[in-house]
Amino acid sequence: MHQPLADAALDQLFRQARTYNGYLDRPVSQDQLTAIWDLMKMGPTSANQLPARIVWCVSDAAKEKLAALAGGTNPDKIRKAPVTAIIAMDLDFHEQLPWLFPHADAKSWFAGDAAAREVSAFRNSTLQGGYFILAARALGLDTGPMSGFDNAAVDAAFFADTPRVRSNFISTLGYGDPATIFPRSPRPDFAVFNRIA
Repeated sequence: MHQPLADAALDQLFRQARTYNGYLDRPVSQDQLTAIWDLMKMGPTSANQLPARIVWCVSDAAKEKLAALAGGTNPDKIRKAPVTAIIAMDLDFHEQLPWLFPHADAKSWFAGDAAAREVSAFRNSTLQGGYFILAARALGLDTGPMSGFDNAAVDAAFFADTPRVRSNFISTLGYGDPATIFPRSPRPDFAVFNRIA
């Protein structure tokens, strides 16, 4: 039987975890990136669609290319972070369903329905993006998710060879510098935004 996680784990994943705007000068290894994927891929998606496709911008050239397509204060954050991940979605994820979801002919559910595939790819790649954040936190890393960038330009720059893959959001990744966070924004009590029917 599963037991609730210890408070220390809940603090690391949620209560004390923050969105970082800058990072300490500590590298992130490819083994750590693989470990993030190996955790996040276990999170549920509809019919095991797993539509997320990730480009991990580690090199200065990749980070500079991405930074040039971001707005506001995001370019500097991207350049200075050890890694920035582009969380994208494969609009033709259904082509992978015969082996990802062998229990039924799930590919046929989406064949010929591009609109349904786009909705499902967005929903489930966003879920996977949430798993990415939690996996990074579980492994002792921090993130800075953001949406202030030109999606079409990022798609052209990073997914030209796979035109059915589109960017969803991006996130910096590393060991967060506490000096770069803002005071925590309000988190309302249950009764504010919830009701039991």
